[in-house]
Amino acid sequence: MDGGIEVTGLVKSYGDLRVLDELELRAEPGVLALLGPNGAGKTTLIKVLSTLVIADAGRALVGGFDVTHQPEEVRRLISLTGQHAAVDDVLTGTENLVLMARLNGLDAATARRRAAELLEAFDLADAARRRVGTYSGGLRRRLDLALGLVTAASVIFLDEPTTGLDTRSRQALWEIIAGLAGRGVTVLLTTQYLEEADQLADRVAVINRGRIVAQGSPGELKSRVGEEVVEIRSADESVLAERAVDGSPDSVRHALAELAEIAGPGTHVVLRRPTLDDVFLALTEEVPA
Repeated sequence: MDGGIEVTGLVKSYGDLRVLDELELRAEPGVLALLGPNGAGKTTLIKVLSTLVIADAGRALVGGFDVTHQPEEVRRLISLTGQHAAVDDVLTGTENLVLMARLNGLDAATARRRAAELLEAFDLADAARRRVGTYSGGLRRRLDLALGLVTAASVIFLDEPTTGLDTRSRQALWEIIAGLAGRGVTVLLTTQYLEEADQLADRVAVINRGRIVAQGSPGELKSRVGEEVVEIRSADESVLAERAVDGSPDSVRHALAELAEIAGPGTHVVLRRPTLDDVFLALTEEVPA
């Protein structure tokens, strides 16, 4: 599958600990968010798919190439941004990008031109001549993502790319990621922010104890874990009572009639729909240390 990811029966163990347990996964162009508790296998999966770690069993294809038997072909297709920005603090933004371009085989003129394009695309032009050591966390993260795109990538792995960023910087990165997906790139994103997955992802996969336990669109997964709920809340937002509803007017009217005796001065009604938080809690469990 050109430009996509296909994983079948993937197994990876460290000693007696099986981190990936016959994992199955498929991703096509767009954003696939991978959710799971700490220790569920998210980062290990990305390391296998990006050829940094060899699986013990199973098969993984990236852009149609086998990650074990065709690692060089896979590396030409992918970009990987890890949890910590891998930039040189001594160099300027431009120098970081030109250096990466030269290391990827571009000649000097092409490297400078590509650096200028990326600085503009990632809104880094004003900081281009500054040493990266002076950059804010958001600027460093944008530069890190730009470095991964010096050469064209059809599959991008982002391992918690917005961890530690403020709201404005996080939203700026969301726009960049959405733009990449809109151009037909396959983005595999791990995140601890469920709102991020809800905003960005075309598809969501939930991993727990090394297995994918659910896949689907955010809406599909939400519908699996429960119905809408009518809540009576106090002025301080404490939930006093609730009734499940199917979303129809009759169902909501019936729930309100049942809750009428509880409602009173200072209370208000909230119709709450399932969230990805509900999905996460319903489908995962804490992995023992």
